[in-house]
Amino acid sequence: MQAAGHAAVAVENLSKNFGSFTAVDNVSFQVAPGEIFGFLGPNGAGKSTVIRMLCGLLRPSAGTATVAGFDVAAYPEQVRSRLGYMSQKFSLYDDLSVEENIQFFSGIYGVPKAARSQRTSQVLGLAGLDERRHAPARVLSGGWKQRLALGCAVVHQPPVLFLDEPTSGVDPIARREFWALIYQLSAAGHTVFVSTHYMDEAEYCHRVALMYRGRMIALGSPEALKREKQPHSLLHLESSDLIESMRTLQGAPGVRDVAVFGGGLHVAVDDADAAIPGIRQALAGQGISVRSLEPIQPSLEDVFVSRIEAEERRLA
Repeated sequence: MQAAGHAAVAVENLSKNFGSFTAVDNVSFQVAPGEIFGFLGPNGAGKSTVIRMLCGLLRPSAGTATVAGFDVAAYPEQVRSRLGYMSQKFSLYDDLSVEENIQFFSGIYGVPKAARSQRTSQVLGLAGLDERRHAPARVLSGGWKQRLALGCAVVHQPPVLFLDEPTSGVDPIARREFWALIYQLSAAGHTVFVSTHYMDEAEYCHRVALMYRGRMIALGSPEALKREKQPHSLLHLESSDLIESMRTLQGAPGVRDVAVFGGGLHVAVDDADAAIPGIRQALAGQGISVRSLEPIQPSLEDVFVSRIEAEERRLA
């Protein structure tokens, strides 16, 4: 029986226990049709366990979840027929050509024989693989293999697509091109649920959720999360010696944390205006010249680090 409602994915109080270990702890969220939903968190945070439950591969210990309107526990087969799944280890067949891989997966996903030729052509066009249609999959670069894997995952036109760290090990240019395909799918109405470790990819999502120790500790659009009031102010520092600057500032009065960020340092402080003169003085005392020191808006990475640290303090 199909559930009522308009969410492509709806999760309420979802939990999963393995013996005495709680892998997912009372998680709730909804994903709208056509939304690109980012799922972030360190290894062991519970991301893959949630995805496996949503794909009908694991039965929840408690709570409910629906995908494309079907309850994942009661109707796992209906759920699986309405989703596409891709991971960094998506299994292509190296000895088959690009076109043959697509045709093979169209059969696996139950695409009617009469529609397979048209679907194959559509996927080749979407992934930009027309000129490589006769090439064996084994000769493709990592980026082109990911395009092919994505095409195989959507050949049956599923309303919901799960991408589990799909761009791990792919170069930055290929990642950007891959995300262009994701936007095309979203614009066509597909809901895209993507887990990633790359913070720049999280910025591409309409909304992101942060998982930590089985719990969801942040949820919102990237911009909204960055605008939220943080417990500390943030400064960006560029100096003549970043390593020595870190050593000097760690543990300094008013300084909460110091971390490398790009070509500079992010310095978390209690109060920016009060901290800046002291930081300049401390660095000058070590013979370090300050090239730039100014308050900045936290990055998404800064927000997530702050949330995880707050969660650690709560659990301590």
